[in-house]
Amino acid sequence: MDNDSLIISHLTLRRALGSLGIALPFILAIVGYVVFGAGLQDSISDYYHTGMRDVFVGIIVSIGIFLAAYTGYEDDAPLGDNLVANVASLGAIVLALFPTAPSAGPNPLPPWVGVVHWIFSALFFLALAYFCLFLFTRTHPDRAPSPEKLMRNTVYRTCGVVIVACLVLIALNALLPLGLGALKPVFWLESAAVIAFGVAWLVKGETLLADPS
Repeated sequence: MDNDSLIISHLTLRRALGSLGIALPFILAIVGYVVFGAGLQDSISDYYHTGMRDVFVGIIVSIGIFLAAYTGYEDDAPLGDNLVANVASLGAIVLALFPTAPSAGPNPLPPWVGVVHWIFSALFFLALAYFCLFLFTRTHPDRAPSPEKLMRNTVYRTCGVVIVACLVLIALNALLPLGLGALKPVFWLESAAVIAFGVAWLVKGETLLADPS
């Protein structure tokens, strides 16, 4: 495969990841309601326990496969693109295959399954935040960044901060009796995090703020 084909393949992969991330909460909420009559769930993961199970698992596993296929840049950094992509891929696939406990009704699964789900969900999102904050923002050491690159870095850092902030707020919601359950805070926070992930990858795929040809 020549260099141009490799570049196109990487851009396409990044755009696919970005598109899936942005689309995920909308597909689950809208299709779940229209097709299955499912109301808004307490979290994105709760759609596993609705008629949208296969869609939820399919999209998340697809994200995991795309991340596993992502090679990024080769360098000597201990936490480089390949390693972080593999960690995020593992997190996505495990969280999809080990469901969260249902928010309502009896839980037919052992409690440890839900624990595994949340551990790997956190791992997935932290890896995505690391991409945004530390990997996507790198610049070529031998040339000054273009104005578009500086703008992209601002977007990446913003997306990374949004992901981390959402994780912190989700943890606070779980630990503190805030009484916000009716507002579905976890669903909205998870949605904001995956949309931020999607925006960052679309920008990385040069769908937005690309350097002039």
